[in-house]
Formats: sequence, structure tokens, C-alpha cells
Amino acid sequence: MKEIRNFCIIAHIDHGKSTLADRLLEETGSVTDREKKDQLLDNMDLERERGITIKSHAVQMEYTYKGEDYILNLIDTPGHVDFSYEVSRSIAACEGALLVVDAAQSIQAQTISNLYLALENDLEIIPILNKIDLPSANPEEVTDDIVDLLGCDPGEVIPASAKTGLGIEAILSAIIERIPAPKGNPNEPLQALIFDSVYNSFRGVETYFRVLNGSIKKGQQVKFLATGKTYSADEVGTLKLKQVPKKEIKTGDVGYLITGIKDARDVKVGDTITDAKTPTTNAVEGFEDVKPMVFAGIYPVDTEDYEELRNSMEKLQLNDASLVFQPESSAALGFGFRCGFLGMLHLEIIQERLEREFNMTVITTVPNVSYHAFTRKHPNTAIIVNNPADLPDPSGLDRVEEPYIKASIITKADFVGNVMKLCIDKRGIITNQTYLTTERVELNFDMPLAEIVFDFYDRLKTVSKGYASFDYHPIGMRTSKLVRVDILLNSQPVDALSSLIHADNAHNIGKKMCAKLRKLIPRQQFDIPIQAAIGAKIISRETIKALRKDVTAKCYGGDISRKRKLLEKQKKGKKRMRKVGNVEIPQQAFMAVLKLND
Repeated sequence: MKEIRNFCIIAHIDHGKSTLADRLLEETGSVTDREKKDQLLDNMDLERERGITIKSHAVQMEYTYKGEDYILNLIDTPGHVDFSYEVSRSIAACEGALLVVDAAQSIQAQTISNLYLALENDLEIIPILNKIDLPSANPEEVTDDIVDLLGCDPGEVIPASAKTGLGIEAILSAIIERIPAPKGNPNEPLQALIFDSVYNSFRGVETYFRVLNGSIKKGQQVKFLATGKTYSADEVGTLKLKQVPKKEIKTGDVGYLITGIKDARDVKVGDTITDAKTPTTNAVEGFEDVKPMVFAGIYPVDTEDYEELRNSMEKLQLNDASLVFQPESSAALGFGFRCGFLGMLHLEIIQERLEREFNMTVITTVPNVSYHAFTRKHPNTAIIVNNPADLPDPSGLDRVEEPYIKASIITKADFVGNVMKLCIDKRGIITNQTYLTTERVELNFDMPLAEIVFDFYDRLKTVSKGYASFDYHPIGMRTSKLVRVDILLNSQPVDALSSLIHADNAHNIGKKMCAKLRKLIPRQQFDIPIQAAIGAKIISRETIKALRKDVTAKCYGGDISRKRKLLEKQKKGKKRMRKVGNVEIPQQAFMAVLKLND
């Protein structure tokens, strides 16, 4: 155990985490020249294109330092706020963390939130100042920021450039000298923490774990505590770039386990693995089921593809256990699924993966969050509302609660006013404002999650000229005055366009939605009224005028009554058409609701 070091890398998006991992792999000789490529651990096309890490990865490196051989286990973590639970489990599996800060951009919101997670788990922090070769780098100032944040000596901050390989040796020696070796008792019953799982279509689910006490052997009967199921360890081994099967994984080490599980939902991140015969009495703390935060309907463009969409979603769920879905039907869109996501980025990724990996073109309805509704009959039983259509009748409604979050925004001092205005418009309540330096301010708000789901992120980047970084975590449910705004097209309600909105904004948003839809829905042979309604009360109306054939063109001269007669006949025809006509709604109309401020 003395030779093992377990560490992770924490950083804000795009601060050079994956590139630093590449350099560490090269320096320790873990990759051959043939296998080298940029962002080696990001193996999904989407990750490489967007430059973000979506899945955590783990890799083992061997390094000789002062004549002794060490085993370094790097557990790579996603940087985006949607995946913060995965990050917390990866951090729990380590003894140390490399805190990577971009010398040009300084400390950002997610760096701080992940740092707090690491400090809660008593990790040894090694601060690294990355990208010091950039012309826009500001090493002295950013080093001072890091010293203020961590309370360390300026000499402990390692200047590096992951692109050119500068400072990599200093980082490796710091990992060995500063990060403590794992603690644990090899003679106690097996206790291992699951920090990730990957689905392999040939071998089932591969579980990645870190042994805290005891050891795990090939062929041993193991039990997963959260699900209570027992499996046989068909194969255990360590994670180099390729898997290396071993007979036994000992205390303090990181490895993978293959048990032939076919359903990804049986392996929960944060669960504890133990021996089936002599189980451990205490599970690893901090386990929780992944809770979806954002809900949206996903429908096939062609109703006949419903079964195919179901198969695609099931296959996708094997790779991504945090996606939940259940069938639902809509009068406007036919059969589809109501899906739960971790956040907006997760929703975008799932939509994109459906299109790329399964060739499914889908219509996504307006995303919303999960509300709790209470009726007057049962004021203490919450009805969970994931779809605005499920909201009980307003006449019997007692109250509605919505999820709130604590948002932390770091921005330049010049943009504080703009950011505050944006957050207050979104019903945010400011709780704290701290100047980290004379130039940079951290603002804390309590805000409804529903307001973030729409265009908040884009607008934050706009008002701060790209200089604000944003991070949040849920703080529970609060009572709000919410109403359901329905959209009627040609007097028919379109359930896929209804949304739950705060009563103060309902008129305004209803008006904007009608105006937006008027521009997007193509004209028909008859007038189409677009109305926004709360219950039975219409709050706004727009009309799409009919396309008209000029029936009076052949009349010239003569009596006006001839023209009148032709126009009356046309009018009757239009009226009859409007009764039987139905209106096609283009995909942009569903997404228009998200971009009401454009």
C-alpha cells in the first residue's frame, strides 16, 4: 500500500484537465507512440468535439521515483455542474487532488465548488497553474488568487503547461511526496466503493471500484449493498489503457470488476461492494440515487418509429444509468416518452446521441422541472408533477412547491449590475456578495431551478461578455404561486406547449408565446387563432390570417351584389374548412418557447 497513490484532477471546463492527463500518461510511459492522441481519455466523439468530459475515466500509471516503483491511479472527473454527483464519488475514492487553474482565466465557479467537495473529503490539494505559456497568461496574479483561496505558500503552486509538457515532472514528484498513501485494513471484510460503471455489449456492465478494506479475488461471491444482489466476480483487474486481468485487487487499489450484469441500473455509482459470506457492516457514506432535475418529452417525428425509439432509449440507458424515461402520449405529438435528465447539458447530449448513434430524429418538448402539488383534500400528500398536463384542477389545488437551488456566480466587477439584474428578473434572491479580488466578485443567489432551465446560461454569458462562470446545487422545495398556461391553436389545446409559470409572469409570457408562434406557424387556407389561457380565461390572442384566393378577379363592372355573393360563398367555405382543418406545428415552434427573449 505504501507504493500506491490515488488522485483525481479537478478544474473548471476547458482549463486543461484532459491535456494534463495526456502528459502524465506520456511521462510515465503508459502510452506508446502509436496510441498517442489528444484528449486520450475522452473516447466519445461528442466529448472530443465539444472539448468536455462527459464520463469519468480511471487509468493506472507506473512511475519510478528515487529508485522506488510507485503505482499512480488517476481518476478523471467530468467538469460540468450537471455531473456533480459523479465527481463527488470520484473524489471519495481518492486521497489527493490536482487543482488545475488556467493562468489566463483564473479561478472559476466550478473550480471552487469541486474544491469544497475535495476539502470535505480531507483530500491533499496540489495547486497547478496551467497554460503559463499563453501570451495572455497572468501567473503572478493568479498565483495570489490560489494562495488566497487555499491558504498555501506561493512556493507550493506548480507552474506548468500541459500543452508543452512543462512542469510535468514536478507534478509527478509532488503526487508521490505530498499525497498520502491509502489507509485501510487488508484483514477486514471487503469494503469497496463503486465510482463508475461502463456498459460493454459483449461482457455486460464493467464496474469500476476502489478497495477501502480487505481485498477482492477472482471467482469470489460479492454483494452490492444498495441493491442487495449477489454476483460472482468473473474477472477482476486493473485499468491501464486496456484492462489487465489480475487474480486479486488489494486494499487501497483501484480496479474493475466484471460480473455479467446485463442491466446498468443494477450498478449504482456510490454503492458498496462487499463479500457475500462475510459482509461488512458499514457501507461507504454518501450514497444517493441519482435524481433527475429536468424533464422533457421526447417524441419520434414519425409515430411509426415509436418502438424503434424505445429500443434506442433502452440501449442508451445501458450506457447512461442517470437517464430515466417512461411512456406518455400527447394529443399533438402522438406516442413518446417523458424523460428525466441531470440538467440541460445532459438533455442536449442525449438528444445528440439519439441522432448520431441510432439515427433517430426526435421532437423535444419544452423542458421543465419536477413540482410538488398539494390538493385541499389531502394537504399533506404531495403529487409529483413532471408534466404540466398532470397538474390537478386549480379549483381543488392548495399549493404548489418548486425546487430551489443555491447558485454561485463568479464574474468581473464591471458586470455585477448586469448579472444581478438578470438573476432578479429570474426571481433570484441575492444571499451573499464577496469580492475575491478587486476585480472578481462571487455572487450567491437562491433561485427557482425552473428559471435556469430555459435560456439562463446563454444570457449570463451575454450580459457578462463571456466572463461569468456559474455553478449550483439544489436546496430543496419552496412554495410558489404557479399557474399552468395552455396554448390553444384553432381552439384546440396543444398539450406539448403548455408550461407551469409563476403567476406574475404568466400574462407577459403568454403574450410573447402567441406572438412567437404567429411568426413560426405557416399560413393555411383559413384563419388560425392562437390563444394563451389560464384555466378557462384567455389571456392573449393572435391570429394567423388566411391565404385568400381573389374570387372577385373575374368581375369587372356590373353590380356590387355579384362580388358580395362570391365573397359570402368564400367565407362559408373558409368557415367549414376551419372546423375540419388541422394545423401542422413545425419543430421550431416547440423550441421557440425557450428563446422568447430573442
